[in-house]
Amino acid sequence: MNSSLPPPCHHPACLNPEQLLADCVLRTSRHSGPGGQHRNKVETAVELIHQPTGITGFAAETRSQDSNRQMALFRLRLQLAIHLRTTASAQVYPSALWQKRCQKQRIVCSERHFDFPALLAEALNAVDAMQFDVRRAAAALSCSTSQLVRFIARIPDALQLINAERQKRGQRKLLP
Repeated sequence: MNSSLPPPCHHPACLNPEQLLADCVLRTSRHSGPGGQHRNKVETAVELIHQPTGITGFAAETRSQDSNRQMALFRLRLQLAIHLRTTASAQVYPSALWQKRCQKQRIVCSERHFDFPALLAEALNAVDAMQFDVRRAAAALSCSTSQLVRFIARIPDALQLINAERQKRGQRKLLP
């Protein structure tokens, strides 16, 4: 193994869709909502349940089961990023994806982009590895502290989780 390469991400949110779906149970159902008279005739609502963790992703916005499956998968990846930590040690090394998306200490990725859940998982793992010291996590990820806080704050549940852990440790609350 080449030691100059960053370690790969070992979080389920980093898996490609096929690999992640292999660990999931897919359930379809009828769901009410916009779509007119055809809405409740076909099972277009999709729920994905990640078997190892029990974390779920759900979507029923469209009349297309395929579109709902893609949205449910994205939401599952996001929930996994927020609620599952895969921190093995206090050592934090930015992945190749993180290095690609973090240029000049700025994290460039929309919260709707496919890469966002993997980046969020990496950011939250780094914060966890550094005992919720965001300044140290940002330094390890080669970004500014304010950029890391703003990135995490894009998902209010993630910021709330970080603040709850910081409060338990007697650290001050992070503001978006």
